[in-house]
Amino acid sequence: MSADHDPVRRPNYALRRASLRDLLVENRVDALLVTDLINIRYLTGFTGSNAALLVYAWDSSEHRTLICTDGRYITQVGEQVPDLRAEINRASARRVIEIAGEWQTGRVGFESHIVTFEQHRGFEALATGLDLVPVHGLIEQLRMVKDEYEVGRLRAACDAADEALAALLNSGGLRPGRSEREVARELEWLMFEHGSDAVSFETIVATGANSAVPHHRPTDAVLAAGDFVKLDFGATVDGYHSDMTRTFVLSKPDDWQREVYDLVYAAQQAGREALKPGISTKAVDAASRSVIEAAGYGELFVHGLGHGVGLQIHEAPGLAKTGTGTLLDGVAVTVEPGVYFPGRGGVRIEDTLVVRKGGPELLTRTSKDLTVVD
Repeated sequence: MSADHDPVRRPNYALRRASLRDLLVENRVDALLVTDLINIRYLTGFTGSNAALLVYAWDSSEHRTLICTDGRYITQVGEQVPDLRAEINRASARRVIEIAGEWQTGRVGFESHIVTFEQHRGFEALATGLDLVPVHGLIEQLRMVKDEYEVGRLRAACDAADEALAALLNSGGLRPGRSEREVARELEWLMFEHGSDAVSFETIVATGANSAVPHHRPTDAVLAAGDFVKLDFGATVDGYHSDMTRTFVLSKPDDWQREVYDLVYAAQQAGREALKPGISTKAVDAASRSVIEAAGYGELFVHGLGHGVGLQIHEAPGLAKTGTGTLLDGVAVTVEPGVYFPGRGGVRIEDTLVVRKGGPELLTRTSKDLTVVD
């Protein structure tokens, strides 16, 4: 990976945990039991499949903050989390609760949106002398604003997707006679060849009438001259995802295809230009949606405008009519309006961007002009 994509070699996990401790103090919680593996990765760098983390609110020297995992990961946890005490126990969350009780921690928060009812009952049975309290979304709140390491990873993931799409087009891989599945598999392989560790999600290739299905899954349907072909795909670099949609026309487009494409293009531009710190997520959605509604096609834009992206392909915040909250500097989001004519075809144009004070940083750089593939 080039230096341009990697300005920071390693995340500052201690700083992230310090930010979490500030939130724990605000919420009057003495410690937080973290069981969501994505959140554990964000706070420590650990990527194993079994772990629990205990973060203390008043533990700036981190003598008590600890991670627990099972014997499969003894070496891995030592390499990935050298700065924290590690416990080895397969029942990782239960062991962390036991230790918190031994240390008479007091109020211990748990991720109420992650822990099941049965898990909570089990924790209660172990929590002698502890006050278990539900805590919702504190780490996700931190994850919304990306640090420079994260933005570098997002750039790299977007570049891998951009380069893969360019390679597909340059080789003639998008042409009549190929099936949706063939195109999808080739595009996914090209993302690996251009630096992706994994695909962000199952690649969408939708031709003809299938392009009117927002989340169509590739089939043996064959691309044909005159079709819209919608590609929605993403690469992953060091756990960070990209997300991009481009819609093409095979051979000469009809007038209706140019009309709907130009409309979605204008709506997408309006949504991108609305991105700025302090704007509400509803207002961003409205900026784009109003363009489509003014043209009389509001009922054909059937989903939200976009979503946050990072260690998960869909994370906070959501850009939608029902969205809540405001955008902050450094938030990474997608902007992806679409218009879909059932049984006929549809268009979606999507970019991944980072909200900035001076205007959004565009990470997916493939042209959005109507591209006719002969």
